[in-house]
Amino acid sequence: MPRESLQSKKDRMQLVIRALRKTYPDAHCELVYKNPLELLIATILSAQCTDKQVNIVTSDLFEKYKTAQDYAVASQEALENDIRRIGLFRSKARNIRLCSQKLVEDHRGQVPETMEELVQLGGVGRKTANVVLGNAFEIQVGIVVDTHVKRLSERLRFSRANSAEKVEQDLQKLVAPHHWTMFSHWLIWHGRRRCAARSPQCASCEIKDLCPSNASSQ
Repeated sequence: MPRESLQSKKDRMQLVIRALRKTYPDAHCELVYKNPLELLIATILSAQCTDKQVNIVTSDLFEKYKTAQDYAVASQEALENDIRRIGLFRSKARNIRLCSQKLVEDHRGQVPETMEELVQLGGVGRKTANVVLGNAFEIQVGIVVDTHVKRLSERLRFSRANSAEKVEQDLQKLVAPHHWTMFSHWLIWHGRRRCAARSPQCASCEIKDLCPSNASSQ
């Protein structure tokens, strides 16, 4: 198969976005939150865990902890117990405490609105920062690359990179900046509802004609 040009990829990406936007008009972040702090905490908890499980845990957690100060002064043992149903709960409890302590010390308990400041917080990498900036503040800095986005980007031949950072760079060349936040939601929704890792529903896929990996045509 000849190598696809950058312009061809951009053209195909526009068609993919158009189709996914039509298919998932209500796509959104499926973590439940009411403010930037809640989204930040939920996103830290979501690493290697389903949004559904995170939402179950945070329904009680957010009733108990209202501010960054509440998390900052909580004991490691108490916070671990509150999120015990989440995978990696010990390290996540530690990161949440460190993150919240820095929020209190450096940001008066408020979640900052820049990538540079967010990634200085405990347990916050670029993906988490992108989630918070794009969804809590509507600031388009980058594209969230989770397992779904990475898998679908490879299947669609938009990126074959191994690292999330490189996948994000590849996608930013193809997706218009005003779509960056929603693009990840569209791919995540499609990955959860149609293009699963082990058994993608290629025959009924809404973008099968745009996908080089479409099994139903091979």
